[in-house]
Amino acid sequence: MIKLIVLDVDGTLTDGKLYIDNFGNEMKSFDVKDGLAISQAIKQGLKIAIITGKTSNIVEKRSKELGIKDVIQGSRNKVNDLKTILKKYNISFEETAYMGDDLVDLKVMKHCGLSGCPKDSVNEIINISDFISTKNGGNGAVREFLEYLLKKENLWNNIIDNFSSTEQ
Repeated sequence: MIKLIVLDVDGTLTDGKLYIDNFGNEMKSFDVKDGLAISQAIKQGLKIAIITGKTSNIVEKRSKELGIKDVIQGSRNKVNDLKTILKKYNISFEETAYMGDDLVDLKVMKHCGLSGCPKDSVNEIINISDFISTKNGGNGAVREFLEYLLKKENLWNNIIDNFSSTEQ
């Protein structure tokens, strides 16, 4: 059973493009459908974490909006950083799903019980992934991965019921 879902940011939660204006301000684009799935997965009792190599105030802000408590930015060793989170919650690699898109995610994905990637990931990631989204990073790939996991764990109907109930 998957208890923890770990997400990369650039190329997974975003389209992988970095937008920088004339004043040096960095911008990223996040898919709101990914965000809804993340917040609902958390409400269903799953832990969501972010491990990313870059550091950005934007990621911190978006994580807080969605209720993601475990955010590691500036990671130089994603396996060791994941071990820290696993120890905190007494969760095993086997109980962990990871979604990434590029070579920096390769080693950590090989450790996890389930791995997923966006459609536009590099071939090395696609080749080791258990789940390959039909969507590109930043365009609903995380939503598709989370729906897959939540359906597999028989939790998706709880979310549908919460949104379709006519009771106040």
